[in-house]
Amino acid sequence: MNSTSDSRPASPPAQSPVTVIECPRDAWQGLADIIPTGEKVEYLGRLLSLGFRHLDAVSFVSPQHVPQMADSEQVMAGVNALAQASSSEAPPEIIGIVVNEKGLNRALATPGVTTIGYPYSISAYFRRANANMSRPESRALVETIRAETKAAGRDLVVYISMAFGNPYDEPWGPEIVEDTLVWLKDVGVRTVSLADTVGTASPDDVAALYSSVKGVVAGVVLGVHLHSRPEAASEKVLAAYEAGCRRFDGALTGLGGCPFAGDHLVGNVPTEAILTTLAARGVSTGIDTRSLAIACALTGSLREKYSHPEQEAEAPEPPAQTSKPN
Repeated sequence: MNSTSDSRPASPPAQSPVTVIECPRDAWQGLADIIPTGEKVEYLGRLLSLGFRHLDAVSFVSPQHVPQMADSEQVMAGVNALAQASSSEAPPEIIGIVVNEKGLNRALATPGVTTIGYPYSISAYFRRANANMSRPESRALVETIRAETKAAGRDLVVYISMAFGNPYDEPWGPEIVEDTLVWLKDVGVRTVSLADTVGTASPDDVAALYSSVKGVVAGVVLGVHLHSRPEAASEKVLAAYEAGCRRFDGALTGLGGCPFAGDHLVGNVPTEAILTTLAARGVSTGIDTRSLAIACALTGSLREKYSHPEQEAEAPEPPAQTSKPN
């Protein structure tokens, strides 16, 4: 994509509501050592108390493939108890990721999971490697998930993996993303996140794709789940915001990411980069500087405790806090 920053649309009004989803589940999956269930519950509870009210917290997948998530039901039992104890606040959004019907059934049977998340890849190679599914099989599963979440009164978010391109020399273009978005809207999906799975999109790429496809999904909340090298994270966030995005996924300290990226410096966009970038535009997120600093410290402690030394040696430093989130 060859757009330039001069072609980006003017920033929408700063008072537009913004949702920031904190993604500890995504962050933890890449850690070398297993975090005990009690520590996960305590950490998630602290995030809730600090104002992080949208958490991608668990996944219902095979423990053989993702052993870090083997205790998702137990984690949610603890988190749900904490959330119910905070009766003065609206219930938080807790996202549980599923990749097949077995996982869907587990998620729907777990109290406290308010939103089901499903990663739908537009890359045939990645879809087969990650989920062992054909395109028709994956689309049929989305339709099943949509029907069952609606019947159960749960929300649904679909992540379009490889939305910004892929390294596999497969056909890709905005028209493929647009076709996918139209199909998702037609089957009733109302929240979609565009994922830069391997972190190769430039800020201009982010702005151009979002601007290109947002018009075909009126009535659908269209967010981004970006991966990035640390030096480009804030600019990518700003590009998405100025293109109209109001839903951002992030992970404190930039922990986690995609093993398919092929670059150990590419990780989740740090939540602190999202918050400080939005604050510079006068956007309130409900998370103040003190709460952010505490959350970063808690995350850093977990990261240090459960990463192997070589992981920490490769980990990028989180961006400095340059402005105060409101």
